[in-house]
Amino acid sequence: QVQLVESGGGLVQAGGSLRLSCAASGRTFSSYVMGWFRQAPGKEREFVAAISRSGGSTSYADSVKGRFTISRENAKRTVYLQMNTLKPEDTAIYYCKLGTDYWGQGTQVTVSS
Repeated sequence: QVQLVESGGGLVQAGGSLRLSCAASGRTFSSYVMGWFRQAPGKEREFVAAISRSGGSTSYADSVKGRFTISRENAKRTVYLQMNTLKPEDTAIYYCKLGTDYWGQGTQVTVSS
């Protein structure tokens, strides 16, 4: 049984920072590409960032490039999303994804102007 548990969301003012974490269990964590996605109210879920199995390769949506950083610690079975210079348009529920099939429950990020 795969379980992904996100944490670290909250309310922050524009320009602030948050660090999201996603802890995984039930699979060989290091065998999977990990990703972060987000869904704002009334919008479709969208890609934010992804990281390769070793952590040596990353990719980002244009909207977050230069502000967000994805990283992972395979020994801790955890993936992170460091979010800096947050904007009100970053407000969404953030989900982590393991491989192609498994999603966490999401964590709310709210950025006030």
